[in-house]
Amino acid sequence: MEERKDHLWKVAQEVEERIDELDKAGAPMGLDVGTSKVVAARRRTKGVETAGQLNAFIPVPYSRFTENTLSQNEIAYYRDGDQLVIYGTSAERFANMFNADVRRPMADGLINAREKSAMPVLEAILQTMVPRAKTQGEILTFSVPAAAHGQDSQLTYHEATLRRFFESMGYRAVAINEGLAVVFAELENNNFTGIGISCGGGMCNGTLAYLSIPSIMFSIAKGGDFIDASAGGVLNEAATRVKVLKEEGLDLSRPPKDKFEKAMHIYYEDLVETLVEALHRAINTAEKLPRADRPLPIVLSGGTAKPKGFKDMFTRALSSRSLPFEVESVRMASDPLTATARGALIAAQYEK
Repeated sequence: MEERKDHLWKVAQEVEERIDELDKAGAPMGLDVGTSKVVAARRRTKGVETAGQLNAFIPVPYSRFTENTLSQNEIAYYRDGDQLVIYGTSAERFANMFNADVRRPMADGLINAREKSAMPVLEAILQTMVPRAKTQGEILTFSVPAAAHGQDSQLTYHEATLRRFFESMGYRAVAINEGLAVVFAELENNNFTGIGISCGGGMCNGTLAYLSIPSIMFSIAKGGDFIDASAGGVLNEAATRVKVLKEEGLDLSRPPKDKFEKAMHIYYEDLVETLVEALHRAINTAEKLPRADRPLPIVLSGGTAKPKGFKDMFTRALSSRSLPFEVESVRMASDPLTATARGALIAAQYEK
């Protein structure tokens, strides 16, 4: 019995030492670089730890008094000439107070070429999430969307720019498609076979994978920002204000009770119809579609998919289209907001 206790103690000690080594060396990281939000995932001693930061900013006129106030309240900002650029989660709070729209360094899932502050802001936000690598060559896997029609060159620029930034911080950076990351995070019990869909702020991405190998990837340039801007336009409200109201508890499973909910239903239905049609078209026009010997699950994730009733809306739209395989189920990710980051982390762990 004493020998067994000594053995268990030594094993426990070895495990603790190994954990310490991993922490010193820097554990792999998964990163969801989304239009609306950046989410990081890293494995710690008690499991996977995730953290998020809003991918947005708002400039305000510079004054020493304002700068001191921002510093005292620990609000993330930097000075750019005669402006103070407030970025991250604090930006939305400021915008909502003044009924203004935040600006984004990304649009439609990619770095926004029309926004001159895109890279300085995006780098500032990423630096709040990603510490410099403790040792050269640590693994970081980051998400990229599937290219929408005509966006191949923009995607190439987006991916290369992010990779170079992460490499400058000491990482070996590897890109992973958003939909595939959802498959990794949610379909382990299905041998990483099925369809993963990420509904984000700038776009929706989907991937059909067999045994972790992507077979079909597709995307639409519609997401939460499309809904917020469209509803804001007909309601005469700032898109940021619409987003806040939406996130306070939109319920798509019940009939709309006011003009806000009516607008939300209309634009959500439009997005879902576009998404399901893109899925249907991608599958039915695929040249080589692997044969499925069993029904395939579909997993929905992302902040845009969070409202109650979204899954049912998607399922109804899907039922009106024919697919060359049976669908096992349509289900929500265990945590829709972190699925892509967690899947990227799983991919990073296999890169070691």
